[in-house]
Amino acid sequence: MKKTILLFLFLFPLYFSIAQTIKGTVVNDAEQKVSNVNIYIDGTKIGTISKEDGSFLLSLPAGSSGNIVFQKENYETLTKPASEVIGKILKVVLLKSNDIEEVSIIPYTEETYRNYINYFLDQFIGYDREHVRIKNQRTLKFSYDKKNKILKVKAPKTLIIENKNLGYEIEYNLVNFSADFESKIVNCTGSSLFKEVKNNHKIKLNRINAYDGSLLHFFRSIYNNTVAADGFIVNHVIKVPNPKYPTEEELKTLKDFMEMVRITKVITAPEHILDISQRKNNQKPYALAIIKTIIPDSDYVKRNGTEILFTFKDMLQVNYRKYEYEMEGKEVMKSKKMVVLSSFLHPEGETFEVSKDGSITTPDLLLTEGDFTKNKIENMLPLDYQLGD
Repeated sequence: MKKTILLFLFLFPLYFSIAQTIKGTVVNDAEQKVSNVNIYIDGTKIGTISKEDGSFLLSLPAGSSGNIVFQKENYETLTKPASEVIGKILKVVLLKSNDIEEVSIIPYTEETYRNYINYFLDQFIGYDREHVRIKNQRTLKFSYDKKNKILKVKAPKTLIIENKNLGYEIEYNLVNFSADFESKIVNCTGSSLFKEVKNNHKIKLNRINAYDGSLLHFFRSIYNNTVAADGFIVNHVIKVPNPKYPTEEELKTLKDFMEMVRITKVITAPEHILDISQRKNNQKPYALAIIKTIIPDSDYVKRNGTEILFTFKDMLQVNYRKYEYEMEGKEVMKSKKMVVLSSFLHPEGETFEVSKDGSITTPDLLLTEGDFTKNKIENMLPLDYQLGD
């Protein structure tokens, strides 16, 4: 039975205020003041904590967007669009998260943790284990559904992530991580607060290289209407069925055989079963075909005044010529080393609003392939990052 908890946010009008602030008080459902609540704009360095009396004041730069997050251990996390609460006095009610225990059919086990921790770190953090690590990694819990081949990871406590390369410590509130090994789709959602712990020439250089050609860079270019000027090339792509991939009938034959193996313990597979299995593992269900190159952003961006919308019915290929930046003395210079980054975006007809900082609404609905999938924690920058920071 899935737990359902209502979160309440009471708004009171605040008379004329020049400063762009969010202020108020945090209480629990018994009207007791709650202190030390983490209050931050998701994905940025902008944050504060509530005082002993539950009060808080968060100052924001002009034009700030994104979600404000109220988070404290053992309480349900509350998220609200910042634009809806700027200039208002809030009464935020947080509810205990352990009032009702969630019953899970697939247990979270130590064995599953050991079997899949490295896979999770590859997908979530990246591959640089020496300089990027989760300080409280052992608080993670893992479960694996063998029948459906689905891995789930939850984090009962806020993850504290150290990124020495980019000079940040990140407080990451993991909401969901699931990996479907059948479809090869990984889904990860959460909120984050960045704290700068180090800043020198080398770190600034690393940040520039992490930003250049990234998904954050691309969406900022969309917002600023500078996609082509910034060096991005966008092509129209469609899916074409792959004739080498097993048919639905062949997939059913394979599934039936695997079920028989589970019951009878037979380990010898006929040649046609091995062929189906090999094609299923080595081939993709579809191939990609470029039908139009260098399309204008008006094909996938709709501009309604200050509202910037990203939408496309098929797929987009985004190419970018990336030149590594290097230090020459104390100057940051673009080197002659160049690689072509190639990524695929699957909007699938969904509409995403793009904000000035390069974030989009419902980012978990946008599927990515190629180089954009490398934008993991090890390369993640705060949304309020600016070149030179």
